[in-house]
Amino acid sequence: MRKRIISISGIALLALLVTWLYWTKSELHSVETTHKIIRLPAPKTDGPTSVEKALRERRSVREFKRQPLSIAEISQVLWAAQGITGSGGVRTAPSAGALYPLELYLVAGNVEGLTEGVYKYRPDGHELIRAFEGDKRIELSRAALGQTSVRDAAAVLLLTAVYERSTARYGERGIRYVHIEIGHVGQNVCLQAVALKLGAVVIGAFDDSQVKRIANLMPKEEPLYLIAIGRK
Repeated sequence: MRKRIISISGIALLALLVTWLYWTKSELHSVETTHKIIRLPAPKTDGPTSVEKALRERRSVREFKRQPLSIAEISQVLWAAQGITGSGGVRTAPSAGALYPLELYLVAGNVEGLTEGVYKYRPDGHELIRAFEGDKRIELSRAALGQTSVRDAAAVLLLTAVYERSTARYGERGIRYVHIEIGHVGQNVCLQAVALKLGAVVIGAFDDSQVKRIANLMPKEEPLYLIAIGRK
């Protein structure tokens, strides 16, 4: 009887180990569980710039000063993109079925208090998980067909999609919903940049495979958008 209990316990432990290994390697969890967490300052939910003014002043800015962004500014921009704004995890940008197929990364190059590197934004907790260190702006600029705005920006947002989150419910039409959603996010970021007196430009021209390699994305993640941000 005792041997049987030991045998069952061993099988249970093995099953738990296999489950844990699968979970840490599945989809997007490996970054979250193995790297340093950076708590971001709380975002502001009110400000002096009206929506109308931000809409009027929004322009694509491709040239930036070589000046750093503050961690508070980065916090605000990330919140505008994918921050949680209510119960149930609802976010600043609408998502079909509240499935949230997008993932958001920060490629930091010149941000006060933040080491150069690639970070994943986690809306739940409003925090960054450092994926790896190193300034990737020049390499990312090359992947973006040599666009200098990516190289010269203080930071670049990388938005990716896990299509299966939407297509599992909506089929092929889920792809359309993902693309609609990323447009919402892009406009949120652009308007927030205006409110912060920053410049931003959205970029869709890049080599997907190179961006995936640079950011070390998971196989199911597809890069869709780069947004370069800096001081005008």
